[in-house]
Amino acid sequence: MRVWGRPRLLLVRDALLAVLVAAVSLTLLTFWGPGARGVPVQGLREPDALGVVLVLLACVPVAVRRRWPLTGLCAALVPETALEGLGYGTGLTGAAGLVMLYSVAAYRGLAVALGALALALALYAASAAAGAGAPVAWSDHLVVVVALVAVWGVGRSLRLRRAYMEELRDRAARLERARAADRRAARAEERSRIARELHDVVAHHVSVMTVQASAARRVLASDPGLAGEALTAIEETGRMALTEMRNIVGVLRAGARAELGPQPGTRDLPALVEQMREAGLATGLTVEGVPGAVPAGVDLAAYRLVQEGLTNALRHAGAGATARVTVRYEPHELDVRVEDDGRGPHDGGADRNSAGRNGDDGNGDDDAGVMEAETRAGRGHGLVGIRERVALYGGILSIGPRPGGGFEVRARFPLKDGQ
Repeated sequence: MRVWGRPRLLLVRDALLAVLVAAVSLTLLTFWGPGARGVPVQGLREPDALGVVLVLLACVPVAVRRRWPLTGLCAALVPETALEGLGYGTGLTGAAGLVMLYSVAAYRGLAVALGALALALALYAASAAAGAGAPVAWSDHLVVVVALVAVWGVGRSLRLRRAYMEELRDRAARLERARAADRRAARAEERSRIARELHDVVAHHVSVMTVQASAARRVLASDPGLAGEALTAIEETGRMALTEMRNIVGVLRAGARAELGPQPGTRDLPALVEQMREAGLATGLTVEGVPGAVPAGVDLAAYRLVQEGLTNALRHAGAGATARVTVRYEPHELDVRVEDDGRGPHDGGADRNSAGRNGDDGNGDDDAGVMEAETRAGRGHGLVGIRERVALYGGILSIGPRPGGGFEVRARFPLKDGQ
């Protein structure tokens, strides 16, 4: 089955309108025009072949009024003016001119529409001044002028309304696209937040369990009791990791009520430091200043920063390394620092010293320091997530090797109104 598009249907409808106007005009001229029924009308010529052709030419442009409205108006006004100038009756050809004037006003810009109105008024004034046909009262001329202006105004109103509706549709489409973009951004932000939380939980506990398992393997034969303590610590760490993961996943489940507890914060740092000590990393904690009220988001970010810093120290600092956590409370700032004195293969401290003694430029040691920073911060998601957390609360984060060897992670969080 063949389905016609809307433009073709509109063209067919306009063609039928043109046929209707032409048929009515010819009918009026034949049965009620001058000379009909043998009664001549003073000042008007009886219809003949030329008059019929002019009537048809005046009505045909209605069929293309949407596609070429201005051209059609000019093509309709010329035979209509000729009909009036030669003294023929016009029938409904005036209606064809009004339809074309309406079409120009409805489908073209303001300048073109005003030009079409001026053209229609000028041609009517010219034909009226020519004085062909029966005399016409000035009130009749006024009615024609009012009709032309009214039809033009209706066309302009329809165009403005159509433009207004199109703007509303465009605005609705833009708002829908903006809402869709906001939803995508919200989902991406939520996925990022969930990924950070899962990484902070899993990476920390798995790193601790890995170190403890390695220690248990080394002393399994020589000191079974110590190996058993390490295995017990692994079991407890695994339970803690599972508990925290259940809490996170429970929040994500639709319709599920998770057992929500308080998020970890700086108050939990002593337990975290003790856990790292049990894992084999000698860790110290120093708190400076008077602990005050800290926003929950900043408190959680500070805890995660310390957790990630100590986890990286445990994994990368090497055997015998020590770490220190410093938390300083200031009136308008919270300063959190994690530093270690690691001498692992990533650290270039010894090489820097030997390079200075030998007079070398030390470029290889600088590369070692860069490699250390990349190893600690660039190859993974932990410190990347820390950067996002610190930036979220307007803090300043610095990550890199220490001048005297080792590695440092430091963040300063602004506290508004002393909090």
